[in-house]
Amino acid sequence: MANAHPEKTIQQHSNTEQSGADAVQTFKVCVVIPVCNHGQPLIKVVDQLRQRGLSCVLVDDASNAQTVEIMDELAQQEQIFLVRHSVNKGKGGAVMSGLRYAQSLGFTHALQVDADGQHDLQQVEFFIRAASEQPQMMVCSYPQYDASVPKGRYYARYLTHVLVWLETLSLSIRDSMCGFRVYPLDSAVKLINEVKLGQRMDFDIEILVRLFWRDVGMQWYPVKVIYPEDGLSNFRPWQDNWLISKMHTKLIFGMLWRAPRTLWRRLAQ
Repeated sequence: MANAHPEKTIQQHSNTEQSGADAVQTFKVCVVIPVCNHGQPLIKVVDQLRQRGLSCVLVDDASNAQTVEIMDELAQQEQIFLVRHSVNKGKGGAVMSGLRYAQSLGFTHALQVDADGQHDLQQVEFFIRAASEQPQMMVCSYPQYDASVPKGRYYARYLTHVLVWLETLSLSIRDSMCGFRVYPLDSAVKLINEVKLGQRMDFDIEILVRLFWRDVGMQWYPVKVIYPEDGLSNFRPWQDNWLISKMHTKLIFGMLWRAPRTLWRRLAQ
């Protein structure tokens, strides 16, 4: 069976006792796609990723029968892996399942992509190359919208930007809500296993803030984002905004006892 995993051997300077020695790490990346009733758009997304030779971990978050059938067919392809939830856990729960499973398969990094076709997949190679060059860092995106973006969603996200800046005492997180990003799995899965994170639309925000608190470096690049006219959104305005508000309250209090250390570290730089 042909190996479809893009792999690259990266030379990193080692801080071990062998002065000047290089540590060799194998960079092995896959794509994690949380899916809930996005059957038809998913076909095109997976096809574009497979054309690029990428392995995909699909997470079925208790989808409808049509999407289940589509995912079962996709999983027959080489290097398409399927994780199935019998009960809906939310986008965050699906991503966490996918990241854990990707690590268990031997991948070192995972690119998170939405199943609804919002993200410009022409950027995939660029993001993966950036991750391979700095494998300990997150590679994150900030969105470039076209006219299809709902105005309410567009303006409301600025409140989250401000709160995230307060939670990190930094302006470095350019956008915490865009789900097109490459995770170094060691750091991400360690956090997931140690901290109870939000399982729904609050996940994308919270995991970035907490990885920032753990000094995981982040690179930022733009990505085009569209909202298809017939697209399905699983965002629940009242419930998810409530969860996001609760999460921000928790993170603000979490920053209070971290603030002295954070400020001291900034002054020492």
